[in-house]
Amino acid sequence: MIARQFRGRKPAGPPRVNLSAELTAAALSDRALTRVIVLMALAAFASGASLRVSDPLLPQVAQDFGSTLGAASSIVTAYAVPYGFTQIFSGVIGDRFGKCQAVAATCALSFLLVLLCAGAQSVPQLALARFIAAPGAAIIVPLGMAYVGDVVPYQRRQTVLARFLAGQMCGMIAGQVAGGIIGDHFGWRSVFLALAFVFAAAAVALATQFRGNRWTRAPHHDDIPREGFISAYRKLLGVPWARYILLAVFLEAGIFFGGFTYVAADLHARFGLSFSAVGTVVGAYGLGSVLYASSVHRLVNAFGERGLAIGGGAVVMVGFLMLAISPVWQSAPAAVCLLGFGYYMVHNTLQTNATQMLPQARATAVAGFSAALFLGQSGGVALAAPVVDRAGAVPVFVAAAIMWAALAVWIRIRIGRREIF
Repeated sequence: MIARQFRGRKPAGPPRVNLSAELTAAALSDRALTRVIVLMALAAFASGASLRVSDPLLPQVAQDFGSTLGAASSIVTAYAVPYGFTQIFSGVIGDRFGKCQAVAATCALSFLLVLLCAGAQSVPQLALARFIAAPGAAIIVPLGMAYVGDVVPYQRRQTVLARFLAGQMCGMIAGQVAGGIIGDHFGWRSVFLALAFVFAAAAVALATQFRGNRWTRAPHHDDIPREGFISAYRKLLGVPWARYILLAVFLEAGIFFGGFTYVAADLHARFGLSFSAVGTVVGAYGLGSVLYASSVHRLVNAFGERGLAIGGGAVVMVGFLMLAISPVWQSAPAAVCLLGFGYYMVHNTLQTNATQMLPQARATAVAGFSAALFLGQSGGVALAAPVVDRAGAVPVFVAAAIMWAALAVWIRIRIGRREIF
């Protein structure tokens, strides 16, 4: 699908490293650029797998170490906090060393750091290992998003972003399914060994492009002045719309993942599903997100940003309520698929706006967006943990459904006001 997006006429003239704004549209037809985006999506696959692999492992880790689910959920929070915080600095890293080079290097580093998780001997040790491993994967997706923002015009960016992020979405599927199936048959430690291999493969694949593919060098827009790290964040926070987008994604992540993180544990506790079955069910989230990516162009044309926001709110609300009230587990795959589809209807809309918050420092702006996302996620998971320990996950699902619907309405209203003015 990405390849079709870039087919067409070749850019005129000799190859250039520094891109001006008027060359951006021509760049879309370059197959070499297509390869870079595909390989950046492969790196996002590894990052997505690492991000969600802990969800189906929670009951396995809790059982292995004799802890509660709430205590075991610390491995999710321990990963999300540094993952979010590190992304604050990903923009300056990408601008200094090149976005593709930085992504390849962090994949290689993640290969080594993820191996530490496999050797943990207690929940605190595993949480610490996840804490250390998180920064290695943190910069991959924001720098990939910023790269797309550099070379794709805004009118087409939501479609291309969704297709680039299909790599991350597929990684989430693989992480969730593998976390259940591999963990069930070979133990949870084997899951982290497999994940380390995926990071190594992504690093090698990107590195093969450095010598011959000019698009692996970070493009620069000559007509936009460069911003320093402190100056860029000061300007970013000085833009009212940027402050709104950052707050919206923080709340979005806290509400959604505060509920979704406990789906696997709830299915195992209430219905007695095996870890393999739980991993497969939770993997339907990735299926829903990929279905969104495959239909994003038609959805954007049909509903626009406001329609996607309110539609995503309704779809996610239905998904959480299905999980809360269904007396049988068989409805869970459909509910989780709805969660993936509806979440990205809203999230992709916010992402697209994030790439335009501060064009002169796009990598920094997207990094701030990603940091808010994962800090919000860690807060939501931590706040839900004591509720899950005392009353189970059902009250959390109901609360997430209500709050998500309210958030979607708020996003639709604010986008509508911005379009008017």
